[in-house]
Amino acid sequence: MTLTEENYIKTIYHLSTNGEKTVNTNAIAEVMQTKASSVTDMIKKLSEKNYADYKKYQGVTLTEDGRRVAVNIIRKHRLWEVFLVEKLNFSWDEVHEVAEHLEHIKSDKLVDELDAFLEFPTYDPHGDPIPDKEGNFKPLEKIVLAKAEVGATYKCIGVDDTSSNFLKYLDSNKIALGTIMKVLHKEPFDHSVKLALEHAEIVVSYSVAKNLYLKKIEG
Repeated sequence: MTLTEENYIKTIYHLSTNGEKTVNTNAIAEVMQTKASSVTDMIKKLSEKNYADYKKYQGVTLTEDGRRVAVNIIRKHRLWEVFLVEKLNFSWDEVHEVAEHLEHIKSDKLVDELDAFLEFPTYDPHGDPIPDKEGNFKPLEKIVLAKAEVGATYKCIGVDDTSSNFLKYLDSNKIALGTIMKVLHKEPFDHSVKLALEHAEIVVSYSVAKNLYLKKIEG
């Protein structure tokens, strides 16, 4: 399997629900930054290899083999992110691009040894679950800040946007995994959210609030 084929499979998986929801070619083209006709050609190749099921004018889903490949790529990517942060002192806004290259390494033994070396982590530096060797995810109960309850207290457990700019923004406001925050107010006009953090009170925009995953702290 080529690197490009792996990237298409991973993209289809991320755009769907665990690889099962039908994804249209325009959505894939937007993520891959290519033409819809090029996407169609690649999907036909993936279908011939039994990694995808393509129906003209309807879209594409991954087959069981395709989902297995996607989850394996995601496992490698997230394990490498943990390694880069914990062992090589990368910051969480630096690791994604490097892991994009490392995820294509083909050695299963290397990945299994990496998993063991890291003591079998279940979440990556952005709070995303890491599949185990059998492809199982540890379930994660979460809510986006945009839907959080005013007056309630939450812990930050992940982000949806892993871009460097977004993560640097969070760093500048001292928001990271594990940060405790209380929702003080949600502005009806622009849906911005006022938060009480340990060090200060801040207001974040809706674009931030919809990308921050939280877990409610009871009591």
